[in-house]
Amino acid sequence: MQTINEINFCRYEVKKSIFIAYAAPIKEFDTLHAALKTKHPKAAHIVWAYRTLNEFAQIVENGSDDGEPKGTSAQPVLNVLRGAEFVNISILIVRYFGGIKLGLGGLARAYSAAAKMVLNEAKTTLYEQKEEFIFSCKYAFVPRTEHFLQKIGAAFEDRDFGIDKVVWHLQLTLRQKEELKIFLDTCL
Repeated sequence: MQTINEINFCRYEVKKSIFIAYAAPIKEFDTLHAALKTKHPKAAHIVWAYRTLNEFAQIVENGSDDGEPKGTSAQPVLNVLRGAEFVNISILIVRYFGGIKLGLGGLARAYSAAAKMVLNEAKTTLYEQKEEFIFSCKYAFVPRTEHFLQKIGAAFEDRDFGIDKVVWHLQLTLRQKEELKIFLDTCL
């Protein structure tokens, strides 16, 4: 499976209808959707679809045709996401109607093409499931621990500074978790 880490967009035109497609990490979905509604008040439709993993590692999918005929917009976008095996990603497509009706098949092809185009523009990364990992160390070991976490590519989200120790809260891949356990057993 693959995912993206930053918002990308592209513009696609079919028979004078303009499709502006955005691909975004799932954590950016709500903010981007609200921003697009504000930025494009005269758009005919803002169609969206997303695929994400829940806490049980199950794929959850959802989408909205936003007034387009049922099954002509969100479903083709979801099919693109499924076919490319994307997770934790959303695609939002702003449509400005150009005055020429595309028909049901034409709409489905246009939304699908816009989704493919924005995904081709996006920088994709391999998705790795992460788990929470919490540990503590004495203050003397903080610089060494920070260096090791940078070395394995683990970003620490939160640290609690206590009286005599620091408690680290991390989101780690399975590989990072195993490497950190070895580090903690041998170095601290």
